[in-house]
Amino acid sequence: MTDFDSIWRTQDEIRTVVNAVLGEYIWNLAYDEKRSAIVLELTKYLEEDTISYLCCQFPISADYDGIGSHGSTIAFYI
Repeated sequence: MTDFDSIWRTQDEIRTVVNAVLGEYIWNLAYDEKRSAIVLELTKYLEEDTISYLCCQFPISADYDGIGSHGSTIAFYI
């Protein structure tokens, strides 16, 4: 069974980090049940060093997921 309370808390933590490091650049932040991951898509494309720095700031494991339709995407496996 999926613990949505934990997912929502994690999404809040992710949103807080993104806003603190980059500003208001979240396009989409949603749980992908097939992947058991939270997927973040930004409204801009980030350089590799910025992505690396951002991924190090999160309280859970974050992996660069590629380029989405609106910006860079990052996956958080929970």
